[in-house]
Amino acid sequence: MMKPHTISFARSPVPTPLGIAVHLGWLSGETSSDGVAIKSLHELHPGERAHSDYTLRNSLRQGGSVPAIWARARQASTRVIGLSWVDESQLLITRPESGIARVTDLRGRRIGLPARPYEVIDIFRATALRGILNILASENLALSEVELVDIAAARVPVSDPGQSPAPDARALAPLLWNEYAAECAALLRGEVDAIYVKGAHGLEAAHLIRARTVVDIGFHPDPLLRNNNGTPRPLTVNAEVLAQHPDLVAGFLQLVAQAGDWARGHPDETLRYVSEETACAEEWVHLAYGEKLHRHLGLDLHPQSIQALAAFKDFLLEWKFIDQDFDVWDWIDPAPYRLVTSRAR
Repeated sequence: MMKPHTISFARSPVPTPLGIAVHLGWLSGETSSDGVAIKSLHELHPGERAHSDYTLRNSLRQGGSVPAIWARARQASTRVIGLSWVDESQLLITRPESGIARVTDLRGRRIGLPARPYEVIDIFRATALRGILNILASENLALSEVELVDIAAARVPVSDPGQSPAPDARALAPLLWNEYAAECAALLRGEVDAIYVKGAHGLEAAHLIRARTVVDIGFHPDPLLRNNNGTPRPLTVNAEVLAQHPDLVAGFLQLVAQAGDWARGHPDETLRYVSEETACAEEWVHLAYGEKLHRHLGLDLHPQSIQALAAFKDFLLEWKFIDQDFDVWDWIDPAPYRLVTSRAR
């Protein structure tokens, strides 16, 4: 059977071993001896959103679990061939004067929940809701004990850009492009009492508005309380490509796995690459992902990681982010990973 000339890949702007491989130049599109190239989907189809639907032939992707699970629930023909788990800060923040100092103080209070109905799948809403539920569960609070308030979430400024800002307001300028801008604005206006933010951008947003952190469950000892869109992150491949060209898929997977191995020995360079990948300053990346970030960019198919992916799928189904169930364990194809690990011995 003739091999495809191009294998396309895509990634989310988050810490992944695939992103490290790209920054190392290992997936820059060189053509192999048999005429096959591995190229970025963005390079092949600038501006195209097809990677979100997982419908392209010859495609691989690593990123958040929400779009991958959503596509699989809509019968997308994909297989998971690897998982990475990079813990990150997951904060519930409030105004300093709110009187909320601990999770139990949330009883009867309003927690903001972003809403982006114009998106095909509302990734931020799903992520925030999962984080809020996990935060409440960490202190045995029921959802009925708080009030969820929808926040229309586009990237909006927290102050009027048409006016000359005061010195304090100038410090908020980076928030104009922060993905939590709408939630922060609602919190500052007093429309809600607390909001969920995560990762480097979330920490930066909390700092810019001088928020109080109620709790950070991002490094909680219970992995199921840390389980969310990015914990774990699946590496998926089109099933047809995997079936017809397992050698090509295994070669790609091996490069990604080796990038994770490389990261373990290069903490400073890894921090810089993740900073570039996330478009966030190294200081915030360091705070959000911790000193051991470089040690957690490997790939695995550990049963605990698969169970967490299944638990997150169940959450998406229960809250109607997806409308069809499927078996996550059947979604996993361990063959390429086994081949890569056997070569490494």
